[in-house]
Amino acid sequence: MARRKRRYPSDTSDEQWALIEPLLPEAGSGGRPEKHPRRDVVDAILYVVRAGCAWRALPADFPPWQTVYWYFNRWEQQKVTEQILPVVRRQLRADEGRDPEPSAGIIDSQSVKGADTVGQETRGYDAGKKINGRKRFIVTDTLGLLLTTMVCSASVQDRDGAKSILLDLYLRTRVRFVYADAGFAGRLLEWATTILRSTVEVVRKPPEQRGFAVLPRRWVVERTLAWLTAHRRLARDYERHPAVSEAMIRWAAINTITRRIVRGKPAARQQKYVCTPAT
Repeated sequence: MARRKRRYPSDTSDEQWALIEPLLPEAGSGGRPEKHPRRDVVDAILYVVRAGCAWRALPADFPPWQTVYWYFNRWEQQKVTEQILPVVRRQLRADEGRDPEPSAGIIDSQSVKGADTVGQETRGYDAGKKINGRKRFIVTDTLGLLLTTMVCSASVQDRDGAKSILLDLYLRTRVRFVYADAGFAGRLLEWATTILRSTVEVVRKPPEQRGFAVLPRRWVVERTLAWLTAHRRLARDYERHPAVSEAMIRWAAINTITRRIVRGKPAARQQKYVCTPAT
């Protein structure tokens, strides 16, 4: 039985659902018919990603959490998010007047604390950031739209972890030019040129810079990390397996991209309203 109404900010709009529904796999033939509408299942997954709650804490008006979690795992086994993401990304790039397939990307990493559910074998300590947990690598296009992601122990150096995600980028896209920060400098640049026939260009801070300043190209991927961590499930890493963390990142990116397609423009920060006491 379908939910009577959409009541949470994370719920898909009708326009969003029209984008996502055709990209979901067809129901299997034979056996019992699906009991719960797929839109309710997708809304439940997005609720977990956006609100950051445990699966067992799903509100009662969603399908049972066991059902939602089963769909989440089943769709990941079928690589559903990996198939949805490039489709909606191409549509948004076309709407923005860009070539549907990007030719340049920006790479960055983010270390996040690991919850007690993150096992010792997949967590580590980032001495530079002083964080015990995991490290996320993402590559975006020049609009800040996610191309690919990889999650590993926080102890992995940027230049070492980048090899896996750059290889994945090479296999999935036509991107052969990638901007990076100074953490990716060194042997990685030669490796990318020799093995992948790709160019990694390091965008460095100007020598005279003091304090914070927005750097060309690099700010795009940093903004994307901010978009992703607005989904509270990504504020820290709760997942037992890095592959589940990667799936959560893709669901957050799909949610962000489809909302932007429907909205027709980038999100605008809510304006501050100053309340003055009545005299």
